[in-house]
Amino acid sequence: MNLYFRLVWIWLLARFFKTRIAVGDPIELSLRVWPTDLDVNGHMNNGRYMTITDLAFVEYFTRTGLLGAALRRGWRPMLGGSLISYRRGLKPFTRYTLRFSMVCWDRRWNYLQFRFLHDGKTMALGHAKGALVGRAGVVPIEQSRAALGLAAASPAFPPAVSAWIQAERLLRA
Repeated sequence: MNLYFRLVWIWLLARFFKTRIAVGDPIELSLRVWPTDLDVNGHMNNGRYMTITDLAFVEYFTRTGLLGAALRRGWRPMLGGSLISYRRGLKPFTRYTLRFSMVCWDRRWNYLQFRFLHDGKTMALGHAKGALVGRAGVVPIEQSRAALGLAAASPAFPPAVSAWIQAERLLRA
């Protein structure tokens, strides 16, 4: 079982068997660590966490209807960055839960939160930012949210997201 199989499986489940959700609602994926996910230390590879998070993007955007609406306009989702903290390793064949949601947005980016859980313990957690991209580049949030029938006002930014934005400004300076 490799990631392509999981990608198709997640999309099929989200598209045909799971209920629609509203933007902002959290989702949870129940997953397992497969041998192809491992690094030389015998636990899930640090890069695989973000690849697995892509599966949550697919389910989330499919179940909210954002993916279909964006694709009809020629827009594609694009990840612009991520921040992750690893707490504990996920061992082979371990079942875990990936909790994922969109938490806020600014004029350019949508900010997403994810958490890998096993037996109630946080194994890894972080944030990602993404946008929709068209032929002319990044689609402004006002335009994409209006076209998709979404509210323009963002919820309050979590302190971790605000600190991450500030850290990125410092990196660019």
